[in-house]
Amino acid sequence: MFATIISILVNFIVQTIDTLGYAGVFGLMALESCGIPIPSELIMPFSGFLVEAGTMNFTIVVLMGTFGNLIGSLVAFWIARKGGRPLIEKYGKYILISGKDLDMADRWFQKHGNLTVFLGRLLPVVRTYISFPAGIAQMDWKRFSIYTFLGALPWSVLFVYLGTKMGAHWQLIEQKLHEFNLLIAFLVLAAVVIYVYRHLKK
Repeated sequence: MFATIISILVNFIVQTIDTLGYAGVFGLMALESCGIPIPSELIMPFSGFLVEAGTMNFTIVVLMGTFGNLIGSLVAFWIARKGGRPLIEKYGKYILISGKDLDMADRWFQKHGNLTVFLGRLLPVVRTYISFPAGIAQMDWKRFSIYTFLGALPWSVLFVYLGTKMGAHWQLIEQKLHEFNLLIAFLVLAAVVIYVYRHLKK
């Protein structure tokens, strides 16, 4: 099942970048940052493979990936900022989120938002969705943009570079990261379970 999903994603990514070039890299990274699970661990290494093949430029690919990440993240951020807070205030009690929880999230992002967003961009799974809690918590959009860019840049550099080194075997990068991605997803799920348990207990 997992292999089939990856195969579909690989074909979609390859066809998109082959057809649209740099715009394809930008668009795919923007979609990933909007919360659509198109792994950048596939997008950027394939672009790196094309860099190694001489059909793309390393610096331009990195910038397209980074700015795509930024724009997609801002879209998700503003959606959450404009619509997420009222929605959760109205219906949050049905998913065990109270006004007190929102206030705590606000304080957290006011104090630690810069580091949270920066580190979130460096973690698989988390990087795709970190924009939503930042937006709901009303984090300053300028600070959000700066730290999103700073976190997305080394990620893009790393995976394009790995793609140039792996060459035609660029898909192996995602396969090797699969277990680490599962670990991150498990930790996120565990945090959600603990949160729900504590609220139900109260």
